[in-house]
This record gives sequence, C-alpha cells and structure tokens, in this order.
Amino acid sequence: MSVQFIGMVVAQETSESIPPKGPALDKKYLRALVRAHDASGFDRILIAHSSASVDGLQIAADIIHQSDRIAVLLANRPGFISPTYAARAFATLDQFSDGRLAIHIISGGDDQEQQRDGDYLDHDQRYARSEEYIQILKEIWTNDRPIDHEGTYYKFKGAFSSIKPAQKPHIPIYFGGSSDVAIKVAGRFADVYALWGESLAQVRETIARVRAAAAPFGRANQIKFSLSLRPVLGATEAKAWEKADEILTKAKAAVAQNSFYQRTNPPANVGSLRLLETAANGRVVDKRLWTEIAALTGAKGNSTSLVGTPEQVAESLLEYYDLGITTFLIRGFDPLEDTIEYGRELIPLVREAVAEREAAAPSAEAKAG
Repeated sequence: MSVQFIGMVVAQETSESIPPKGPALDKKYLRALVRAHDASGFDRILIAHSSASVDGLQIAADIIHQSDRIAVLLANRPGFISPTYAARAFATLDQFSDGRLAIHIISGGDDQEQQRDGDYLDHDQRYARSEEYIQILKEIWTNDRPIDHEGTYYKFKGAFSSIKPAQKPHIPIYFGGSSDVAIKVAGRFADVYALWGESLAQVRETIARVRAAAAPFGRANQIKFSLSLRPVLGATEAKAWEKADEILTKAKAAVAQNSFYQRTNPPANVGSLRLLETAANGRVVDKRLWTEIAALTGAKGNSTSLVGTPEQVAESLLEYYDLGITTFLIRGFDPLEDTIEYGRELIPLVREAVAEREAAAPSAEAKAG
C-alpha cells in the first residue's frame, strides 16, 4: 500500500487560532497556499464546503489552472444542484485536469447549517439522498446511453452526458460519516472512506464496520481509508507541546471572535460526538493525540492533532497506516507555514518509512511461502 497526503486550501488566512484576515477571497493568499502544497509534495488539495464559503468548483478550476501536477478533492453537498448537472460539471473539470479530480460527498451533519441553504431534510434523509445522488453520478459517468431514473429524491428521463471523466471507470468518490446510515452508504459506494482523527482503537473499529458494510457488494477489500489530523511539530517534544499550548491560547481568543468555529448547539452528527468522546478521555489519547481544540470547538470539523517531533508524529501516522489508513489529510493551524513545514519535515519521513515497509513485504511473503 502506498501512502498519499492531502492538504487543504482556504480562500483567506484563517483557522481556529487565527481570526479571518483579508477579503473573503484572497487570491494572493490562496495561490500561495496552492504553490506551497505543490512544492511540499502533497498529492491532493481539499476544497472544503460550508453554507457561507466561496464557490468550490471555481476554486478547483483555478487550482487546476495553476498546477499541472497536484490533484483536487472537491467537497460537494447533494441537494443544491441536480446530480445530472453535477455529473457533467465534474466530468468537464476532470477532463481539464487530465484526471486529477476527486469528489468528497458531504451529506451534512448540522441541521442549522443545512437550513441556511434551504435544506430541511433530517440527518437520515440527507444520507439517503446522498446515496441516490452518488448512484446517479456513477451511472451517468459510465453509461453510453441516456438513462431514466425515478427515486425518492430525484426523477428524470433521458439523462445523458456527452463528456465523460478522464478517469476510468469514474471520478473517485470520498465519503464520510460515522452513523449507521452513513456506513451503509459508504459500504455501497465509497472509493475512499474519510475519518476524522480518532484514537487507534476507534479507527480500527470504524475500518472494520465499513469493510463489513462493503462485503455484501463484494467491495470489502476495495475501499481505501483516509484519516484527517492537525499535526503540531517541534524540534523537541517539549517545544511541540509549547507550540500546542500557544495554539490553544490563541484559539480561545479567536474562536470567541469567529462564529464559524463556535458551536451554539450540541452536535447532531455522530462524527463530532465521537471526537468529543475521545476528548473526554483526556488532553492526550494514545501516545500523542491532542484533543483540546476539539473540546474547545465542540468538535466542529476535524480538530484533533498529533503533537511531537517530526519523527514522533511520523511514528504515530505509521501506526494508523498499519491499521489500513493509506491517505492522510493533514493541515495546520497556520495554514501556509505549516504546509511548508510538513513538506520539509514530515511527509518525507512517512514516505520513506512506507517505502521500506513495502520493500520488506515481498521478502516476508517469500519466507512465509
């Protein structure tokens, strides 16, 4: 299993510990982030989605125009554009990028946030809609003839896309969600299942649940797994923890000023509840999984970190890799500077260790035979 790294771009300088700076679309900052990810050896960049964010499809097109190497992971919420139109739009972008697009389907775990865009379906209905939406995307991408569809959420006749994705059989679908209904959808349709940064025990459990859900479709060994974390690095372990404490102090002030990171109601999504359960086990879980930002924000988004020297954090990432995680979505609390640091200090260590594991695997198999 090879390893991939995904970063994340934001349209303006901001994080849990940095109040928003500059215009809502700071083109200079955004493009500096893209260049930093490209130069730092990231494989892909996530473009996240919220009801107040800039349009991700246009950001994706701009990134693809800037780089002929780095790939894009575009977050997309079903329910706001037709899947027949989305299939054509994504296929077009995949062709422009020469096959560098992936789609992260976000069903939505916050009722209030969904309602800002006029979506009043409940949690389980949103996941059922996502299931139907993904089915339609894949059918349109892979069919050479017009198709009809009559489902719970979508109905159309003679849908057809003259443009198909550059990737075959279709654009990869990333999918997340820890509820039973989310796991069911993932088992049927996810190419990559995305987890937030939970404990080793929780990640092991979730991987087993997803594989079991995929088994009836003959996909138990086909799904790949991605884990999202916020590494905090230091030249020594003590310095890394000093940095984490500084981030927490800044975050307490910044979150008070920025409603985006404030949770005014208990989380309705299971993923956030699981992160809060992790945080309830202490400031640090396992060797170095830091939970205090998750506790501060009510686990509003991926908000747990690995804290330590680059070697220590790499060691922890490899423990997840050994469980079956082959993609790491890593982003820092200082988006630009941390991206550069990850490329210089962390990513090469993990890639080298994974290469050594892969090289040793055939020898181990030969001895076993």
